Amino acid sequence: MTLTSVLLPTTVVGSYPVVKGSGVRALMDPLKHAVEVAVADQIGAGIDIISDGQVRGDMIRAFTSHLPGIRGSSVVGKVQPAARPITLADTKYALSRHPKVKGILTGPSTLAHGLSIETPFYRNKDELVLDIAQALAVEANYLQEAGVTLIQVDEPIFSTGAANLAVGREAVNAIAGMLRVPVCLHVCGNLGDVIDDVLKINVAAFDFEFANNPKNLEVLSAKDLRGRMIGYGCVDSADPGVESIETIKKRIEAGIDLFSPDAMLLDPDCGLRMQTRDAALGKLKNMVVAAGDVRAEYTG
Repeated sequence: MTLTSVLLPTTVVGSYPVVKGSGVRALMDPLKHAVEVAVADQIGAGIDIISDGQVRGDMIRAFTSHLPGIRGSSVVGKVQPAARPITLADTKYALSRHPKVKGILTGPSTLAHGLSIETPFYRNKDELVLDIAQALAVEANYLQEAGVTLIQVDEPIFSTGAANLAVGREAVNAIAGMLRVPVCLHVCGNLGDVIDDVLKINVAAFDFEFANNPKNLEVLSAKDLRGRMIGYGCVDSADPGVESIETIKKRIEAGIDLFSPDAMLLDPDCGLRMQTRDAALGKLKNMVVAAGDVRAEYTG
């Protein structure tokens, strides 16, 4: 799979600090300015594959608030696809500014575990997960048709032990199996207890955190990827400090010791929404410089 013509391309996991606008324009869409800032900052930092910034609410409500069958945080009936696209407008804006954009979906297991079931239609969350997957597949197709470079499915719940990974695998496979565009699965946290199950999922790329969870380097190797790409978290999203270029370079080089640089896609561990704009932008800029320095060593 080739996402860009650049070795060790850079991307983001998705979210960015929310910078709200003001004035009459902001009354029409209070978060449009936040999308514009997120996109502009990523482009200004030199990111190869950007996102729309994921500024419109938390990762659960951003999707569940649009799905029929869900009211608030409760499932009250059969979950069905949204009446209209959820993330398409912001993704199209990003595509109007940059040729390579990652579409992002919160995964069906993570969404299901953020909800309570208050209807006899579902006996358990495993049944709910599969219907949410069908709803998300519709959104994924909108993003594919818009021209995204890849679609990322975020399943942070997978590393916690709370999700049924067999059902989670079936749900992600159902989404990925309907698409032509490559699908990346993002799982943050410590992978030690779940890595074997996660690697069974049929996606073109995995995205894991390694900066804040260096132990993940101990449970993975190049052979585990079986030709798939690895989104390599080399910036600590939880640290409010901006790591030095040298620190990030050392993390990238630790990854290259395990994986071929041809298989690596560099990004922060997770989203940057909880950081200040200055910290988020500083982290992205230093990551891009570090990636360029390491790239130069391998391209001569």
